[in-house]
Amino acid sequence: MMRMRPELPRLCRLRRPGIPFHPLERRLLLACVGVTGLTFVGVALRVMEGQADQTIALLALPVLLWITRGRLYAHQRVNGVRISENQFPEVHRMVVEASARLGLPRVPDAYVVLGNGRVNALASGHGLRRFVAVNSDLFEIGAVGGDSDALRFVIGHEVGHIAAGHASYWRQLGLSVANLIPFVGVSVNRAQEYTADNCAYLYCPEGRHGLRVLAAGKYLYRSVDFQAIADRAHTERGFFIWLVNALSSHPVNTWRFAALADRSRPGRVF
Repeated sequence: MMRMRPELPRLCRLRRPGIPFHPLERRLLLACVGVTGLTFVGVALRVMEGQADQTIALLALPVLLWITRGRLYAHQRVNGVRISENQFPEVHRMVVEASARLGLPRVPDAYVVLGNGRVNALASGHGLRRFVAVNSDLFEIGAVGGDSDALRFVIGHEVGHIAAGHASYWRQLGLSVANLIPFVGVSVNRAQEYTADNCAYLYCPEGRHGLRVLAAGKYLYRSVDFQAIADRAHTERGFFIWLVNALSSHPVNTWRFAALADRSRPGRVF
């Protein structure tokens, strides 16, 4: 059955064709890149003036980031199960479909990795290659539990990170120093998560209910009322609610669910 194109939040402006970016993402990114850039310039000037101290270690961040990304990619390749036309072919089709829907010129590699009870997935890259990895505990929801739409949403979310440029080395380098500062770098991460959710919704809107697994786990999530959690975004308030979100790399569940339940406005970053 042909799916109708889902409605996008009216405040999500398309800064790249087909990608529904959160409206704050670009502004926060520029601010954080500015913080990182000024820090590198300041450290370099101190070195040139002969005032080198422990801050000189920051100049090693570009190399450390490159090594970290290469090691992460290698870990998936040698320890994970490669999703292909022969291994989990249905999920491979999801990756191909999501890539086409979001305008990627090249389908990223995809892997299933041992979750050990953790419900998680990630998108990253090394060099010109990009990949997504889904923990087995999350993968089982679709591949074993039969909730294919939920798995499609997860795939769409991770492919969305790649399509939006979140897996770029240069982007991650630009955020590297800002990520060391409390409240600063994580604000961009939260906006990026909303962007990836928008991409997943664009690809498979009916799979948004799969996010219930973040609140109750892979066994209980089917009994959870998605809308009930979304509604609590308007009642669960206060300083410590704000603090929990401000220190987190992902939006709190109530705010994230609310953004997917009400598509007339973007998710709250702060």
